[in-house]
Amino acid sequence: MSADAADDLDVVILGGGSGGYACALRAAELGLKVALVEKGRLGGTCLHVGCIPTKALLHAAEVADVARHGEQFGVRSTLEGVDMPRVNAYKDGVVARLYKGLQGLVKAAKIDYVEGEGRLDGPGAVVVGDRRLTARNVVLATGSQPRSLPGLDIGGRIMTSEQALAIDHVPDRVVVLGGGVIGVEFASVFASFGSAVTVVEALPRLVAAEDEALSKQLERAFRKRKITVRTGARFASATQDADTVTVTLESGDTLEAELLLVAVGRGPVTAGLGYEEAGVPLDRGFVPTDERLRTGVPGVYAVGDIVPGLQLAHRGFAQGIFVAEQIAGLEPTPIDETGIPRVTYCDPEVASVGLTEAQAREVHGDVQTYEYNLGGNGKSQILGTQGFVKVVRVADGPVVGVHMVGARMGEQIGEGQLIVNWEAFPEDVAALVHAHPTQNESLGEAHLALAGKPLHAHA
Repeated sequence: MSADAADDLDVVILGGGSGGYACALRAAELGLKVALVEKGRLGGTCLHVGCIPTKALLHAAEVADVARHGEQFGVRSTLEGVDMPRVNAYKDGVVARLYKGLQGLVKAAKIDYVEGEGRLDGPGAVVVGDRRLTARNVVLATGSQPRSLPGLDIGGRIMTSEQALAIDHVPDRVVVLGGGVIGVEFASVFASFGSAVTVVEALPRLVAAEDEALSKQLERAFRKRKITVRTGARFASATQDADTVTVTLESGDTLEAELLLVAVGRGPVTAGLGYEEAGVPLDRGFVPTDERLRTGVPGVYAVGDIVPGLQLAHRGFAQGIFVAEQIAGLEPTPIDETGIPRVTYCDPEVASVGLTEAQAREVHGDVQTYEYNLGGNGKSQILGTQGFVKVVRVADGPVVGVHMVGARMGEQIGEGQLIVNWEAFPEDVAALVHAHPTQNESLGEAHLALAGKPLHAHA
């Protein structure tokens, strides 16, 4: 095993997902000599088995619903069925185009792209096959993988989101185990495609990390869509035969389905990669860091899903850029996790940034909130969606949380994050003119109301 004397690398990055490739591209842009190691495909989970393919499925699901409900808009359309091979071809085409573009970016940046499974070999080295890459800095970006539960083996009719992305037909009945982001997105897809769906969640509500008001509205919307929601229901066991999977709950209730989708979260990919041997501390498999994403071992950083906190591609992306700039000596401002926007792309969409009402009360004490119902928003009425925009402010102070539910509301989170991160007062936002008729007006109306001048709502 030999180190390439010509390497003389500034940074070697272990993992080519959102965090890893962003770090590589920014580091190269700053004139650093970079190697990027990836055992799978460049782009990682997000591009190949996460964000992009699932959102493509969700768009196909939206098209199915538009066809199914065309009559309510005076359009005589019917849904003849869903051709999953064609849906998958569309999804895979989107992924392929983005993958090709990303490969071109890495090549153009003259990054040393190393294919193969890498392993940390001491603080400043990564081994890939018979090659040993040494660098002044190492960035750990090995990402996450689907979790399961004890005694619940993945295989056959029991699958995670990764296997579900390749399903070649629409199942008649689906049980989704887990009511978090991944669970409710897949529940939404299968219901739109025509499956009878039951969501089983051990916690008292769906998307439990979100503001409670969003959870309640999402549950109402799901029930209206004939999606069965079982909250406060704990999984006990599952068995399967050639045709059916049977799920038993701790209550003794049983559910039968053609498919059991296990969506109980994602765990860090850190085992067997030499982290602990190199002195990098782990906490339940995660890599704790300080606010500058340092692991405690000099010259070793960590980004993305292996760092405790939100498991979001755009968080990893921002962290990758941050670490590249840190290594280059730019002293970037640490990332405030509460200012990172969150979107769940089910129907209706759930979008939020900042503190929930409960968190805001805990941190700030006296807070004011306002919920603007989309019933008063012209574009939302045109789209036929229900939901609301909820704004949380410190009493007589800045906005600290924006929470939205309704069709396409994820597209509004950009302004929401500017409001929260720039610590705007409702009075500041109320002075801005929002285009009419757009759903974006709902943000303006909510802030008008909090500023004491509600025009289309009750104070």
